[in-house]
Amino acid sequence: MPNTLADWLTYLESLHPKTIALGLERVAQVKQRLNLQPDFPVIVVGGTNGKGSVCAMLEGMLHAAGYRVGCYTSPHLLDYNERVRIGKKQASDAELCASFEKIEQARKGLLPPPCRGITSDLAGVVCQPSRMASGSIRAGEGVEAQISHQVYPHPSLPPARGKELSAESVEVPLTYFEFGTLAAMQCFIEHKVDVAILEVGLGGRLDAVNVFDSNCAVVTSVDIDHIDYLGDTREVIAYEKAGIFRSGKVAIFGDQDMPAVITTEAQRIGAQLWRLGEQFWHIANLLPSPAGGGGAGGEGSGNAARTISIAQPLTPPLSRLRERELNQWNYHGPGGTRAALPYPALRGAYQLNNASAALAALDALKDKLPVSMEAVRRGLVEVVLPGRFQVVPGRPMLILDVAHNPHAAASLARNLAGMPPCPKTFAVFAMLKDKDMAGVVRALKGQVDVWLVAGIDAARGATSAELAQVLGEEGVKGEVRTVATVSDALQHACNEASENDRIAAFGSFYTVAEVMRARGLRSI
Repeated sequence: MPNTLADWLTYLESLHPKTIALGLERVAQVKQRLNLQPDFPVIVVGGTNGKGSVCAMLEGMLHAAGYRVGCYTSPHLLDYNERVRIGKKQASDAELCASFEKIEQARKGLLPPPCRGITSDLAGVVCQPSRMASGSIRAGEGVEAQISHQVYPHPSLPPARGKELSAESVEVPLTYFEFGTLAAMQCFIEHKVDVAILEVGLGGRLDAVNVFDSNCAVVTSVDIDHIDYLGDTREVIAYEKAGIFRSGKVAIFGDQDMPAVITTEAQRIGAQLWRLGEQFWHIANLLPSPAGGGGAGGEGSGNAARTISIAQPLTPPLSRLRERELNQWNYHGPGGTRAALPYPALRGAYQLNNASAALAALDALKDKLPVSMEAVRRGLVEVVLPGRFQVVPGRPMLILDVAHNPHAAASLARNLAGMPPCPKTFAVFAMLKDKDMAGVVRALKGQVDVWLVAGIDAARGATSAELAQVLGEEGVKGEVRTVATVSDALQHACNEASENDRIAAFGSFYTVAEVMRARGLRSI
């Protein structure tokens, strides 16, 4: 078996012929062989955008409350270890390698079977075809994506027999993400965590994370992304994301713009749906720093009818006290009111939606995991999540954002527009070619003066020429220059920008990661 984490990761990439193969049958079989049955609460977080922020806030607040928290997120920026955290510390190479070895033994059928068969609930999740779409299209990197989302069989696996899966001795192929998901849960069980937070990788219903039943499920938002795998309408995508809901458990939707199918699926599944603006909401004051904290303007501000707007000038004797009051917000939910909260350390107006969704999850689990106001406040002010409207100190200002779809790009555009004016904004821009490049450009073209366009050195990466063509087709008025790499783009921006200008690097996790490496920044 591989000896180092790097060797393991290289090995995992070779195990399955498809980079993405949605379906739970294979991962459920290996889970069964390992008897991975968490005896602690599990929170599953899905959604188009905001998943990482909600996971980070939940992790911070639960950690501040004294719980040992396991947190599994993806993708990573610099190091794979970022994906698996226990007690807010990244899992070590040795811990990950040990878990990978156990998964590999089970995958190859080298462990004695703890039991046979799978539960009827899981069988229903695995085998139920989508009613929202049908047909087949070709996805990126040679992955055949069935929009019906039925289980992806593999030639080496015999067909399942009713509820019973293939023989325990059969080698089961797993994708990189499936392998990593099982390894993360193995780590959490080994460390006896008090609660696990699992971020969905893609979609929800047939994502590997969904092999574990949650005590509470969160869908942060629904918008168009991953259309080759999830469909090309919000309703179809929402159907897939609602697949993480569980009967008798709370299901949280963290955006006011909720597709109707979320309600339909929650009712069909028997989940208790809590929606932002109805069962829970936030009331926000309007004086956070333009370049920091949250904010209550724009579409990301929550329920406008319940938002306090105060714009009067502050009198000198009361300025400091009044400013402190105006930089607070209130949460109201099924568990009661949490008043005078500090704005999350994560920047952007939309973060109040994410914080409210996280607090609603704590409301849902308050009997199992009570969290004090002190822990909530500490968790909010100490939360860290690189690459989400991250402002790097220094001049010119450098902003890092992994926005890679139109929904996230629109949020980035609103945040840039809400900052103090500057002479010029330079974009360090690179994307994957299977993303909606035109949609991202359309959302941000009004906020950028100079586009420094680079290619991404990956199979799915768009070339600088391809991106430049999209910029031209979208009628971008700013100057457009193509360079070879993201590092080159950053260097050009730094050389040309004045200290009062700003540089925004966005378009992909790859883009932000390369900028972080070039600047010597750490992921945590």
